[in-house]
Amino acid sequence: MKSTGENILKKTLIIVGPTAGGKSDLAILLARKYNGEIISADSRQVYRGMNIGSGKVARDKVASHPELVEGSRNYKVSAIKNKIPQQARNDSFFYSDGIRHHLIDVASPKRNYNVTHFVRDAKKIIIDIKKREKIPIVCGGTGFWVQALIENNAFPAVKPDAKLREKLSKLSTERLFVMLQKKDPRRATDIDQHNKIRLIRALEICESLGTVPEQNSRFDIQDSNFLIIALNPNKKTLQKNIETRLEKRLKKGMVSEVRHLHMDGVSWKRLESFGLEYKNIALFLERKITRDMMQENLKHEIWHYAKRQLTWLRRFEKLGASIHWITDPKEAFEIIGQQD
Repeated sequence: MKSTGENILKKTLIIVGPTAGGKSDLAILLARKYNGEIISADSRQVYRGMNIGSGKVARDKVASHPELVEGSRNYKVSAIKNKIPQQARNDSFFYSDGIRHHLIDVASPKRNYNVTHFVRDAKKIIIDIKKREKIPIVCGGTGFWVQALIENNAFPAVKPDAKLREKLSKLSTERLFVMLQKKDPRRATDIDQHNKIRLIRALEICESLGTVPEQNSRFDIQDSNFLIIALNPNKKTLQKNIETRLEKRLKKGMVSEVRHLHMDGVSWKRLESFGLEYKNIALFLERKITRDMMQENLKHEIWHYAKRQLTWLRRFEKLGASIHWITDPKEAFEIIGQQD
């Protein structure tokens, strides 16, 4: 294993920041240098078939990793040496640029994979990665998931209410957000007001408990096992990145991706619930908006989503999280070097 200080070996790295800021590339660079594996904390990358719109990293061909192919010369040796769990050995691992990624393509878009599932699975994966003497690197833009993992929150045990969900699903996200503002103003301040699934779940909890229970109002992770690095390019660079990335994704076939998801049985309503790219492209394919409207909506909504991500980070910091802010990926290596 590459030389790494004892302190960083005990840490779980957390890479956060606004969308299009370069988190995935940075995570891969860190994983390569510090012998790490990446855990995606993205609420859309968990779903199979949602590749371009969710910004998944390009998947390597399995052939480039002979240890993944059962029956190959290196398979048994690699499995024993790296203590790869039997279940993992039977599935295709997700590698990108030679780095193993977790919690990508683990669920069907027809089914719900939520924060509770993420915290449960991420904790198990972190333990497994550390047992193999590697460094876990959590990377993603779904702040609620990252915060839940760090705080190890217990979520309210409110069972799904099918009738209420059906009733609420008929309402617009705007109407749902207004309802939440009235029922639970505190929860409304930190929820993604364009995410229909989360709005419905929050209202479902409000219906049962009155409000969404507040998690630890303050906590101290200054000396914990997490090292949080927020990659935040300057505003001009970020806006340019968002526009350039959107153009590339559209040319790459993002509209066709959404069309194929629908042809595979994912309803328009479900696609719209994923927000941003999937919502607007679904509306375009349903002929509810024009292509020009779709693209303008996306530029506007993605930029505002990036700003909400930064708002969450600042609020998280006020709660007591120790966040290392950087504008250049190179700074991350300096921060990690200071841990040794």
